Amino acid sequence: MSGLLTALMIGVLSTPGRAEVAQEASEPAKRPNILFILADDQSPFDLKVYNPNSILDTPNLDRLASEGVVLDGAYQMGSWSGAVCTPSRHMIMSGRTVWHLPGSTPKAKDKAARPNEAELIPKNLADQTLAAVFNRAGYDTMRTCKRGNSYKAANQKFTVVHEAVKRGPTDETGSAWHADRVLDYLQQREVDEDRDPFLIYFGFSHPHDTRDGKSHLNEKYGAVNHTDRNSLPPANDKQPQLPVNYLPEHPFPHGHPNLRDEVAVSGVWKRRDERTIRNEIGREFACSENIDIQIGRVLEKLEQLGELNNTYIVYTADHGMAIGRHGLQGKQNLYQHTWRVPFIAKGPGIPAGTRAIGNTYLLDTLATLCDLAGVETPATNEGISFRKVLQGQQSTIRDTLFGVYCGGTKPGMRCVKKGDWKLVKFDVLNGKVRKTQLFNLKENPHEFLTQHHDENLSDELGISPTADQRNLADDPRFAEKRAELEALLLSEMVRLDDPYRLWDQP
Repeated sequence: MSGLLTALMIGVLSTPGRAEVAQEASEPAKRPNILFILADDQSPFDLKVYNPNSILDTPNLDRLASEGVVLDGAYQMGSWSGAVCTPSRHMIMSGRTVWHLPGSTPKAKDKAARPNEAELIPKNLADQTLAAVFNRAGYDTMRTCKRGNSYKAANQKFTVVHEAVKRGPTDETGSAWHADRVLDYLQQREVDEDRDPFLIYFGFSHPHDTRDGKSHLNEKYGAVNHTDRNSLPPANDKQPQLPVNYLPEHPFPHGHPNLRDEVAVSGVWKRRDERTIRNEIGREFACSENIDIQIGRVLEKLEQLGELNNTYIVYTADHGMAIGRHGLQGKQNLYQHTWRVPFIAKGPGIPAGTRAIGNTYLLDTLATLCDLAGVETPATNEGISFRKVLQGQQSTIRDTLFGVYCGGTKPGMRCVKKGDWKLVKFDVLNGKVRKTQLFNLKENPHEFLTQHHDENLSDELGISPTADQRNLADDPRFAEKRAELEALLLSEMVRLDDPYRLWDQP
């Protein structure tokens, strides 16, 4: 009898069963890691996941998309500076709206009264930003990114910080430098047997100009790192085609005279001819593919460490980019190619191979990452968590989207979008340019203008715009829709404490 009892006891102790299950159930769930990846200047339409006709190869981003979710309606709210990066990165870090950020208060001239202006920017806001919040929650925080045009006080809250502008054509001078910093950090965690959850802010300096691509990637896209202002870059059949909404010039002055991005980018300058634009896009694609390669190195390391499946991975950009679209070069506009941003996310609870609209802003990042990690969102946050969108439980988090650019002449540009309809207004150059645009984005996703209907240009681009694929603002059929959006725009400007008013607003 005693032998049988002994055997039974041995069986209980040696067989994984209720005792072990109970022990495992009592252990707290491992908190998720976060890898937040930020490109510097990238239109979503560069990527195959948004534009199947793109020749840009990004297999690692494609993999993230196939294993996670792609947002088709992610936006950055806008800018009060020609350096659009600056307010965008402030919004990412703080979760604050565009006019509630440090540096956003304009000079008194031409602005509307803001009776609560002193209360718009909380004191000690940096203590309520991304890294500070996650530090207090017990996360290890690390950042690598470009230096400058950012939120310095918030950046310094990361426990480990590496900052350098790396836009060169080699591993040491380009994007590999940022990846190496992340890999060094992960390697040190492995050596130290660090089991704390981590938040890594993995920022790149490319594909922002100067777009000096690595030589073999330039060759792949038929591009050269062009530096001679007095000559055109060579034509090459390998180069990406012109964007579908390319124009040789914008139809009217966009309101920021002598803007660096429009007149002084090395390799482009003021030129908008086909050879220049195609070469520049080729350079951009070379830089973007290199970013994808570096992301792949980090993903491989996370997989090796056994951390990949417990890590939320986000890929986005601080704003979009024109590079020939609508005759523009920079990011200082509110067309979809520039106002929108790419957004791909993968992680626990996110269904694979899905898409959602979202209607998100980059300023929603803080609330969303806190929600995913179970971290309390600071009271200063104004963003909305879109965790449920990422996890397939809802398609959008808001109905209306607002955009602003007034880094040039004031009041500048404003836009509002609701459903398929988008209104854009220009009030620039001291009243010399006052324009209104109205687009139905379902019917006219590329925001074609009258100029795109020119036969020579449309033949060159291989497009055949329909009659309503143009600016509909002055079409009497859509007067009621225009009035609706005009009222909505003013309402958003008031709600968000916009300090300016346009020429036709009360």
